[in-house]
Amino acid sequence: MSNINFVPDDYIQNNESCRTNLMYIFLFVFVMAGLTGCFVTIKIRQKACQSQEKIVNEKMAKAHQAIAKFEKLQAKRKNMMKTALMTAELIEPVPRSILLASLTNDLPKGASLVKLSLVQKAPKKVAKAKPKSKFDATADKKAVVVSKEQLLDTNIDIEGIAPSDLQVATYIKRLTDSMLFDNVFLVESKEWKMDDVSFRQFKLKTMLKKGVHLTSEDIEEIKMKCNKAAYTL
Repeated sequence: MSNINFVPDDYIQNNESCRTNLMYIFLFVFVMAGLTGCFVTIKIRQKACQSQEKIVNEKMAKAHQAIAKFEKLQAKRKNMMKTALMTAELIEPVPRSILLASLTNDLPKGASLVKLSLVQKAPKKVAKAKPKSKFDATADKKAVVVSKEQLLDTNIDIEGIAPSDLQVATYIKRLTDSMLFDNVFLVESKEWKMDDVSFRQFKLKTMLKKGVHLTSEDIEEIKMKCNKAAYTL
């Protein structure tokens, strides 16, 4: 027995068209919802990236400021070190270690130092004649400025012992011939006994030559002589 379909074909086609349209609308809505979600996500991430970029830029600005301050401090430190070195060179033209090494190197055999005193002070002011012209007055002012900074008197008091006056005289001769010392003279020389052995206890006075400047070769030579003297003792 054959089946008889009483539904018109137009009705069936209309239903199928409606279903297809609904499916297309659903897919369209789904795609639009996906695109909207992607757009919102991109915007949120963009805002987050902008906020992070702002934070990074602020940190970079602070870092640049810190670097600038550090460079200024470094430049200031270099200037201070340069000034300190210049001041030290003006006040102490010869390092005290080199000065002590030179005093030790010149000791004759059997002699030794007991006490050493080093005092720096400004030179005594000498009364000058009145300048004849303005140029002379300007020159005198410049000379006074130089004397205050560079021409300091370095007085050295030396005490030691030696086997005899011959070694004392030899020591005075060596100090007089040295490039570092000036105005070497004997203050006192007297007998001193230790375990029934007689020595000469001497006191000397001298001063560092003004305007003396040691090169690196001079310093190395003094150090080598000091090392040789230490090994031969």
